[in-house]
Amino acid sequence: DTGEYNSIAIDSNNKVHISYYWNQNLKYATNASGSWVTTQVSYNYGYKNYDSTALAIDSNNNVHISYVGRNSLSYATNASGNWVTTYVDSALSGSTSIAIDSNNKVHISYHSWLYDLKYATNASGNWVTTSLDSTPTTGSSPVGVYNSIAVDSNDNVHISYSYSYYGDYDLKYATNMSGSWVIDTVDSSGGAYNSIVIDSDNNVHISYSGQFSYNGDNYDLKYATNASGNWVITTVDASGDTGEYNSIAIDSNNKVH
Repeated sequence: DTGEYNSIAIDSNNKVHISYYWNQNLKYATNASGSWVTTQVSYNYGYKNYDSTALAIDSNNNVHISYVGRNSLSYATNASGNWVTTYVDSALSGSTSIAIDSNNKVHISYHSWLYDLKYATNASGNWVTTSLDSTPTTGSSPVGVYNSIAVDSNDNVHISYSYSYYGDYDLKYATNMSGSWVIDTVDSSGGAYNSIVIDSDNNVHISYSGQFSYNGDNYDLKYATNASGNWVITTVDASGDTGEYNSIAIDSNNKVH
């Protein structure tokens, strides 16, 4: 069983790097040598509760992977020349997303099964974890079960995430751009399966599935941006149940894909 929960990135030499699970273990594949080489990065000894891997490349073409292993948030990097893995947060964790800043420091968003959206960074030299948003009651669905992170050119952090209250999802957005964390509700009609990217002007662009609820409402592929100074929401595709498992990217002309 291979290829689950994969993530991909391209380095400055246009070489490909992929993280993924194989039989409940973390693996990594690259064609940097000219041929595909796969490496088993972490042995997780049969623990099954994995939800995610996320991979990013720094300015030196080193690989950084956040992943859920042994029911906790872990981090792996080959920056030293060998793979080194670290437990970042022992709290039960789910989906994760990773970004690298201009100093090659790591920023990770992740969902804690204790109903929190959490954020971890080693920008200070040590790992520091912060709970950014919490589910108001234990009867609600977890907050941040879908999350995505990006870092802008000023090393400010931007996180899109789902906020669920008894099955109905909102799209929420957190940033520390002002010096402290500020949270906005972008769309109260959906927010699961979201993906975030920052353009060259440090504007935010988010793709997500809208109108997603526990009651089985139809959901659409939607897009939100604050490029105008306010959040503007567009429905991109409303043909049936659509928009699950979306991903967003932006090109050199700030066009969205």
